[in-house]
Amino acid sequence: TGDELWFAREGLQQRILKRLRRGQFALEAECDLHGLNVVEARRALAAFLHEYRIQGRRCVRVIHGKGHGSQQRIPVLKGKVGGWLRQRDEVLAFSSARPVDGGTGALYVLLKKG
Repeated sequence: TGDELWFAREGLQQRILKRLRRGQFALEAECDLHGLNVVEARRALAAFLHEYRIQGRRCVRVIHGKGHGSQQRIPVLKGKVGGWLRQRDEVLAFSSARPVDGGTGALYVLLKKG
């Protein structure tokens, strides 16, 4: 599960996804889910995405962690967050972050305008 996560809505231009994966969008907000259980994390993520979409933010970072603190040392939230983001209409794309921004323990998320 140390693999990179990425997703893009159908019709999104490949150059946009490439820019996102390279970390070339300015990060306008961050949601850190470390230490939250699954229920808390889902609520926090939904509230975060709703708030920043209304504010017109375009690219945000979601930190889900690498699972080093979990009992089996596997990322519990990583797969959950990926699934939740795919279900959100305001999410155009997401990609694992560059190592400097958290690597496979974080995601860049591109939101719809307005």
